[in-house]
Amino acid sequence: MGKQVRQVTQARPVPVERQRRFTRVGHAVVAGLRALGGRTIAMIATALAVVLAVIVTGIVLSRHDSRPPIPATRARHYTDTDACLLTDHQGINGSTAATVWRGMQDASLRTHTRVSYSSVTGEQSTANARPFLNAMLQSSCEVVLAVGGVEVKAAQETTGRYAKIGFVLVGGGSADKTTTNVSWVPTGDGLREGVAAAVERAVDARN
Repeated sequence: MGKQVRQVTQARPVPVERQRRFTRVGHAVVAGLRALGGRTIAMIATALAVVLAVIVTGIVLSRHDSRPPIPATRARHYTDTDACLLTDHQGINGSTAATVWRGMQDASLRTHTRVSYSSVTGEQSTANARPFLNAMLQSSCEVVLAVGGVEVKAAQETTGRYAKIGFVLVGGGSADKTTTNVSWVPTGDGLREGVAAAVERAVDARN
């Protein structure tokens, strides 16, 4: 059995001229760094690090955030007119009051009127409802709505003293021919649309 002879390839020596060229380049780099000084080198290194960080951040964001930009929301602008609703202790949770409130919101969308409501707490009587109504009349409410037996009665007793305020009363009453600031909206089908139309008329009359 014969011996296997392994051939070993010898490394080729680097030409002398190339070695000298590398040596001259290295010396030039070292001389240049010495001329710059340690402080300048540190500043250059910091600048390069910042640039590199910005590039990396941009690449990461471009790869991982492919969502379309969110459009800026448009703020809703309201007029200086306020429509205020007076309800019983249930607030706008009662079925009739909830429908009235939705009608007010419909009118607000078309007229940009601010809408709010206040509930009569405590005893459900006309006498107890008056302070809550007076708070509305003495604030910025140009249009006052009332839903509920004692709330409507309290508002009806007040309409003559506040001719500049528009009243929208929900129920089965009828407007006095001598008053022009009172609108009645019957309950039942069409309540929401009727409230919205009445609020719009009252707002237009005061603008």
